[in-house]
Amino acid sequence: MTNQASLKVQSRDGRGKGAARQLRRAGAIPGNVYGREVEPVAVAADQLEFAALVSAISVENTIVELSVDDGAPRRVLIREIQRHPVRSEYLHVDFFEIRAGEKLNVNVPLHLVGTPIGVRNGGVLQQVRHEIEIECLPSEIPPSFEVDISGLEIGDSLHIGDIDLGGVELLDEPERTICLVAAPRVVEVEEEEDLEGLLEEEEAEPEVITARGDDEEEEGED
Repeated sequence: MTNQASLKVQSRDGRGKGAARQLRRAGAIPGNVYGREVEPVAVAADQLEFAALVSAISVENTIVELSVDDGAPRRVLIREIQRHPVRSEYLHVDFFEIRAGEKLNVNVPLHLVGTPIGVRNGGVLQQVRHEIEIECLPSEIPPSFEVDISGLEIGDSLHIGDIDLGGVELLDEPERTICLVAAPRVVEVEEEEDLEGLLEEEEAEPEVITARGDDEEEEGED
């Protein structure tokens, strides 16, 4: 996924649920642009264009060049997206405008690279964390962190503190586990115990669920 993108939006005047519903029926998504020392702006984005953007980027850490009414692009991060719980439709989006020289808190995806030795020997790879939180300047935001896991044996684990962050500041706890290679689960059945179980089943009497003589009438039947 790319770490650079652009989007054109239009400013909007209408506020409230009624105006938002009208925008959605027209194929647009209501949204807001805000930031530190930035006057909030209500905007509307095209539903299809926004969906294409989201599918092509890493939403958490991609800087978007946002043009409002064809004005000068604003550098923003997508901070919140609301989706319809059933339909494939976006309901609302918030853009956070950033400034040069101002550090940001962002989540960056973790991409595991390689096949662990332990997996080749029958182990099972379990990924616990899929992203980490860092603080850095906008120009330093990495698209992802690649984590080499090829050397992990069965029983080995990799932690956040093991990643080379390239100078950005880590906000997550270093001791948190990213992934581990677990031993395969083996279910052993002793032949002697299995045989005893079969003998017990053969000797056991069948359970009687309902017993009634042929000459007895069931109460309540007409």
